[in-house]
Amino acid sequence: MNASAVPPGGGLASNFGTMVASVLKLISVRLSMAVMELADARDAVLRVLLLGALAVLAAAFALLTLSAMIVALAWDAMGWRILLILFLAYVLLAVGMLWKAHNIIASGQIGFPTTLAELEKDRAALLDQYDDTEQKV
Repeated sequence: MNASAVPPGGGLASNFGTMVASVLKLISVRLSMAVMELADARDAVLRVLLLGALAVLAAAFALLTLSAMIVALAWDAMGWRILLILFLAYVLLAVGMLWKAHNIIASGQIGFPTTLAELEKDRAALLDQYDDTEQKV
């Protein structure tokens, strides 16, 4: 084999080395993206947990203080109906806080949508490139 038989691109070994370097660089970029999204997801989880803890704390204080005061003041006029009214008010408060936490989860902040989308694009591009090289051979 003489020098004129080697393709100008550097041959199979050079192309393979370039491909491996590109794949390693791609993996590095995707890992750094995943780390950034993981930090965002962690922050969203902490916000949800904090909202949940505050909701429980608020409900406990509300049930202990406001209920006792309102029941004591309104018992002569309303009787047992005041207890039902307070119950419904606290249920609405709890549902509102849970709805807010659900919105944080449903908005996708606790996932890796960008990273998964990019990985899917990379997979499709690599499969297309692989199919193109098979068709050339």
